[in-house]
Amino acid sequence: MTDRMSRSAASLSDWFGEHTSTLRGLDVDAPLDDLEPLRDIVGDARVVALGEGAHFVGEFTRARQRVLRFLAERCGFTVVAFEFGFSEAAALDRWLRGHGDDADLAEVGGTTNAGVNPQLVHWLRRHNRTSAHPLRFVGVDTPTAGGRLRPALEPLADYLREVDPEVLGLVERALAVADRFTGTSVAVAAPKWAQLDGADQDALTASLTRLLLRFRSLEPLYVSRSDQAGYDLALRHLEAALHADYMFTAMSDLFAGRGREGDAAVREHYMAESLHWHLDRADPGTRIVLAAHNNHIQKTPVYFDGELAVLPMGYYLHRALGDDYRALAQTHTAEHVAEMHPTEGAEGGFTVTEERLDTPEPGSVEAAVIDAGYGADISLTDLRGAPSEGLDSIRTQSSSLSTPVSQAFDAVLTSPTTTTYYTTSLHGER
Repeated sequence: MTDRMSRSAASLSDWFGEHTSTLRGLDVDAPLDDLEPLRDIVGDARVVALGEGAHFVGEFTRARQRVLRFLAERCGFTVVAFEFGFSEAAALDRWLRGHGDDADLAEVGGTTNAGVNPQLVHWLRRHNRTSAHPLRFVGVDTPTAGGRLRPALEPLADYLREVDPEVLGLVERALAVADRFTGTSVAVAAPKWAQLDGADQDALTASLTRLLLRFRSLEPLYVSRSDQAGYDLALRHLEAALHADYMFTAMSDLFAGRGREGDAAVREHYMAESLHWHLDRADPGTRIVLAAHNNHIQKTPVYFDGELAVLPMGYYLHRALGDDYRALAQTHTAEHVAEMHPTEGAEGGFTVTEERLDTPEPGSVEAAVIDAGYGADISLTDLRGAPSEGLDSIRTQSSSLSTPVSQAFDAVLTSPTTTTYYTTSLHGER
């Protein structure tokens, strides 16, 4: 390490030491006073994003639960939005608000890939039943992690039966193609999509595009036959399907090694616009917690190996909302973490293994936390005003992401351990 690097690391260590607080633990039912430093970080923001540096990490789920409690009980947040299908979320929200019994969860669809897992949903149902500060659940993503179009197209068809039954054939044509390559995520669906004839791929896109153009053009007619709320919801379902269709191409190209620069931004933009959709229709003063991977919530573009991978959801939200958007990352100082490996034939399109990690490099969030003496603690660091030079990476999955960290996130919650918690079902083992 050069003298300059040593001075930079020492400067970061000192800064982290002054702006980091220790949290007592991850017991979701414990008192919340240790999270009070978060109040100033959140400020008056309408949207606060809560990330995770890797999917399938139990500590990140439990930390989210504690932060959700704090934001609901002490800061007035009433909605939690997840990296979860826009079209599937309403059914899960009804269950979370106490409708039906525990066994009815088996009938609820949706992905567990991004933190909406049995542990979290059973806790949310209990929270909503017992707390004076319940949380409404909404989704922002394409259906089933981009793996299925039916959750979006079925409610669209129901709406069209009411307002424009003549075009139901276009929905049926789209479903006839989409059902041939359906999967539990885009990692499953995209390779199957790639095996379709080009004519079938084009027929799916053409059907959805024709529906969208007609839908937008005939808004006054459709609204006169229904209402504005019904029209807006059906349009969002249709947009979910069309964005998912685009991502079949984008991910298929990526898996084949010919991905285009920034192509995954199509999904990110849909998620950002979904969040705006919910915000625009909420009561005045509504505040939303947004839960997704760190890479989705960060305010800066995502680069890998010097190439633009994506403009993330958080980038669009920050541009639109400014200081009304805050991003809280989660990371860890452990020596291993859960990692996802694309695997043909696997239920989710990937297998999950624990990967050993290198020692955090100087300039990383994790190294700064360790050097400041918090490596063995659960800690919260306020990154506002952090040095812009030298703090340039944060762990993501089993690698690290180079980004100006203090521009990407407002704060980071760091855990000293990681425990793999992988399930493919909402009603699996808690």
